[in-house]
Amino acid sequence: MSKRPTPRGENLRRALAQEAARIMAEHGIRDFLVAKRKAAERFGVNDGAVLPRNTEIEQALAAYQRLFGGTLHLESLQALRRAALAAMRRLPEFEPRLVGPVLSGTATEHSPVQLHLFADCAESVVMRLIDLGLAHEVIEKRVRMSPERVLARPGLRFEIEDQPIEATVFPPEGIRQAPASPVDGRPMRRASAPEVEALLDRGEPVDDTTAGMCP
Repeated sequence: MSKRPTPRGENLRRALAQEAARIMAEHGIRDFLVAKRKAAERFGVNDGAVLPRNTEIEQALAAYQRLFGGTLHLESLQALRRAALAAMRRLPEFEPRLVGPVLSGTATEHSPVQLHLFADCAESVVMRLIDLGLAHEVIEKRVRMSPERVLARPGLRFEIEDQPIEATVFPPEGIRQAPASPVDGRPMRRASAPEVEALLDRGEPVDDTTAGMCP
């Protein structure tokens, strides 16, 4: 039988989650593993068993933003969501979906807007950006479909309303299977343009209804 965590162990785990959240918020680190390792190093922790789960760090990040971000965090998040909606409206033929921290409400000032686009080839998205007069950079994105399966997908970086956008291009059938979330390993939540518009209308940082959104 596994041992029940001691109160001291639980307190340390909570402190590590809070420190990892602070690191992500203040230093723009997007990788949960990197953030928790830095937190463990700061606390002098070598026991991996007490490291917090990604979900615990995300919860601590949301709490950190409520405590220290306040109105400024909400205004920044709304600006990111407006940029996301503007980009989605310019690329409707690729059935854009918003994903990641901008959707969940835990985006920091360093977070780009993350979109999933669906097309037979990435070149068609590139041509559309050229038609729109948007400077862009072609990149490669690695997406985890399952614990054992990681795929390389074409991606694009560009800006809308002075906000950085990172788009990953999937084949059309990819709209039916979302990659695994880096937070909890479940299918990543995706939101369509009308769903993002509804988020903006509500003006809330974290939207609990995203749990019902389609992958």
